[in-house]
Amino acid sequence: MSAAGALRWPWIWPVAAWAVVGFASVADLSWIWIPVVVGLIGAVLAAVHHAEVIAERVGEPYGTLVLAVAVTVIEVALIVSLMIADDTPNMGLPRDTVYAAVMIIVTGMVGLCLFAGSLQHNEQTFSLHGVSAALATLAALAVLTMVLPSFTTSSPGATYSTGQLGFVALVSLLLYAAFVLVQTVRNRDYFLDELDPAPDAPGHGKAARQSALGWTLLALVASLVAVVLLAKALAPGITASLDAIGAPEAATGVFIAALVLLPESLAAFRAARANRLQTSLNLAIGSALASIGLTIPVVAVLSLVMGWTLELGLDSREVVLLALALLVSTLSLGTGRTTLLHGAVHLVIFGVFLFTTIVP
Repeated sequence: MSAAGALRWPWIWPVAAWAVVGFASVADLSWIWIPVVVGLIGAVLAAVHHAEVIAERVGEPYGTLVLAVAVTVIEVALIVSLMIADDTPNMGLPRDTVYAAVMIIVTGMVGLCLFAGSLQHNEQTFSLHGVSAALATLAALAVLTMVLPSFTTSSPGATYSTGQLGFVALVSLLLYAAFVLVQTVRNRDYFLDELDPAPDAPGHGKAARQSALGWTLLALVASLVAVVLLAKALAPGITASLDAIGAPEAATGVFIAALVLLPESLAAFRAARANRLQTSLNLAIGSALASIGLTIPVVAVLSLVMGWTLELGLDSREVVLLALALLVSTLSLGTGRTTLLHGAVHLVIFGVFLFTTIVP
């Protein structure tokens, strides 16, 4: 793609997505679902691009929050749209989506980055302090939101009581805010890649400098609203398709997580191939932290308002896979150096996660 084309597509996709929204509102979804999927993916990519440009223009720590909020809006919109697509809302969908996001990131995305980077550069290095802090925060958030509910006694099943849910939502938000403060202000140097440009240099370069902030913000809002509307239009079709092929309900969470994580996955992969593993890991693990630290509190508030009872606790198989993924991540990222073998181990666990999701 030419430089001019690369600058134009984030502005074209929101317009195209809104055109698809118009068609989807009057047409039979049985034949228009392909344009809806394409429009949804394009709107997600455009929204993340404009959020990243705004983030670079406003600087840290506000820039990181803009990007995280944009991604959270997309994820919550997809979750809620698919939750209410059935007559009986799927109360386990937030858990399935967040669990899938964590597994996709710490096994699939990290594994692919380690494998591809080592294949290209043999051995890669990164700042152990930053990655250790991120993994510690991720482990705490994952256990508090997805493991502990299965062991509490105040509410039946894998659920939290109203008070417990509100408390865990607040704790999750505070943990994520603390991590953002450390990453962007207090210990920013722990997360900088030695091959990166100066800390304040915009990563989007020409795009960030040329884009008018007001128009970029408008494009971001248009993209996010288009994502919400397209997700609502596509939700019944996704639910019916999964039911038709007999796929477990957890497969819906994998679809949402994969779609939301697509832009950051591509950016992390490119960074690893360019021998900028620190940047790659920042993108990957940061996405997992935002997925839990922001999505769970928002969904928790919505559930309290709507009177829903969220099923947040994982079953024993999922707990074992999550524990294995976190343990392997701690070991493989515990020395500051990675090789091809580390990536291969992560990818094998990712394959097991996908297989056992379809064949539990």
